[in-house]
Amino acid sequence: MSAGGGTKAILAALAANAGIAVAKFGGFLFTGSSSMLAESVHSVADTSNQGLLLLGQKTSVRRPTAEHPFGYGRDRYFYSFVVALLLFSLGSVFALYEGVHKIQHPEPLTSPLVAVVILLVAIALESYSFTTAIKESRAIKGELSWWQFIRQAKTPELPVVLLEDAGALLGLAFALGGVGLAVLTGNPVFDGVGTVCIGLLLGVIAVILIVETKSLLIGEGASRSVLDEVVGELRGGRVRRVIHIRTQYLGPDELLVAAKIALVPSLDVAEVAAEIDAAEARVRAKVPAVRLIYLEPDLDRGAVSEPAVDPGSVTDSGPSIEPPRD
Repeated sequence: MSAGGGTKAILAALAANAGIAVAKFGGFLFTGSSSMLAESVHSVADTSNQGLLLLGQKTSVRRPTAEHPFGYGRDRYFYSFVVALLLFSLGSVFALYEGVHKIQHPEPLTSPLVAVVILLVAIALESYSFTTAIKESRAIKGELSWWQFIRQAKTPELPVVLLEDAGALLGLAFALGGVGLAVLTGNPVFDGVGTVCIGLLLGVIAVILIVETKSLLIGEGASRSVLDEVVGELRGGRVRRVIHIRTQYLGPDELLVAAKIALVPSLDVAEVAAEIDAAEARVRAKVPAVRLIYLEPDLDRGAVSEPAVDPGSVTDSGPSIEPPRD
């Protein structure tokens, strides 16, 4: 995807969360519900998160500099990581604190009907945002399951928005359940229980996002299918085999490939250069995300001296390829 990948989903979530945050906070002022307050803070955090995701998209397209010769593509991973931290600190920790406080010191709700109406409206708006994120994600998800997409996607914004929106819908259900049970039973402790559930939910989502975005920020290699395509295109012409290869995403749409390739013997310098140029062209035509390619030519001494790359040895966690030898 381009640097603007997922922008429509982010904007839809930004608009929905901003409106919902105002409505929820107004509902808290009317009812005193801790679930409403927790959801208000949750929506404020989500609104800030969408702003950070848009900022990451904007800064990631800056031109490379002498200090950052590979560009700023990982800005999108950095801001997604910040989003995960904010979701944990502003959302989960606050909700858990408020919920425990309300359980220990329960207070009766006032005007609970106002809270119910606001929560129902919020569910409708969040559903629209969630539907938009699903539509945009399907275009790049392919045959992956939703969990596999969240785990393997190199574009960080859509998984973040998907998990945020899913968490928001479940959180609203918890808040609605807490307020409803508090009204039906006359026991305001249920409102605090609903708030604790919201906090635990946000904590789980935040941890998932922290783990996944940290992996992207450190640097992930190409998936098995992409690596198979790259290796397949490198082989051809007078390139006999790929001796070893390394890949790493410099950004969601920029893959670095470094490989040592075995050429047929008796090529002069011009022929070697032509073979390298042809191999690079084949790879870029097949896998457009490959922006940078560094190829080291070597003679084809046969499988005895250095084993060829086996694309089948690649796992979902990245290439499992023998280190280069001198």
